Amino acid sequence: MSHPASPPAFDVIAIGNAIVDVMAPCDDATIVRLGLLRGGMTLVDTDSARALYEAMGPAREISGGSAANTLAGLAALGARCAFIGQVADDQLGEVFAHDIRAGGIAFATPARAGDPPTARCLIFVTPDGQRTMNTYLGASQFLPAAALDAATIAEASVLYLEGYLWDPEEPRAAMRRAIAAARDAGREVAFTLSDAFVIARHGDDFRAMIDAGEIDILFANEHELAALTGSDDFEEGLAALAPQVPVLVVTRSENGAVCVTGGERFAVPAEPVERVVDTTGAGDLFAAGFLFGHVRGRPVGESLKFGAICAAEIISHYGARPEADLKLLVGAQVA
Repeated sequence: MSHPASPPAFDVIAIGNAIVDVMAPCDDATIVRLGLLRGGMTLVDTDSARALYEAMGPAREISGGSAANTLAGLAALGARCAFIGQVADDQLGEVFAHDIRAGGIAFATPARAGDPPTARCLIFVTPDGQRTMNTYLGASQFLPAAALDAATIAEASVLYLEGYLWDPEEPRAAMRRAIAAARDAGREVAFTLSDAFVIARHGDDFRAMIDAGEIDILFANEHELAALTGSDDFEEGLAALAPQVPVLVVTRSENGAVCVTGGERFAVPAEPVERVVDTTGAGDLFAAGFLFGHVRGRPVGESLKFGAICAAEIISHYGARPEADLKLLVGAQVA
């Protein structure tokens, strides 16, 4: 890997699904009646998306998408961010573009004309705050490699990628190109595994990327760690994966999070929350807090603490974009 030739224009540039979340509270009986995978994420087609939307109660539309949520948290903390993702030239595409730019995030990917429409995630939230997600990927699956170039990628300290977008062929090719560009420019590559179902489909790709040294920072939750390593024992999985990645961050819901880097292990407890309203975006915002500390050169333990604070904020309300002042919550002095 070469050394960066110039100071980066952005702290983090991310490539991800450009999705609008459509969220509605529901009871447990509705989850059973609709045959949904409670607490999971299921990909749905156009017809299923339409039927599920009709079955929802009064809903709120909030821009989402895993990597975009992470950038929203980072930007709220004061980081300089850019996003690459595909929307359609339609109403939800305009909503997404407006929201991400309003958050101070650079977004220049041209909207795509015609069908399919902008992606949406239909989220049913039960009284315990658990979210059951049904994702229609729409236009986001058609992000072309032409939507990015090496110069854009080289302008950020960290390239952040979401595993969800690895599924469709076109954006997968774009992300491979982005990884090569980042490494050529001497930048870091961060990757979030996103979901066990993604690992079931593309785990061999992810393991090959790790073996090749293409990932500098890897984010996972304990279920994804088990899926990637093949071990249900947390300590065993951690011990197997940690030596292969320079920075490994694993979240454990109410049990906090662990980071292993340079042979050292760091841990942070979950921040107390008065009431868990909606767990959507908890991992995304944990990554935001951690990456903010990382790009600012903070100690690992402090970066983990930032992640825990941001995750606690996001699960205290509906939606995966921060509502409270994250700068105030973390007490970070932004340079």
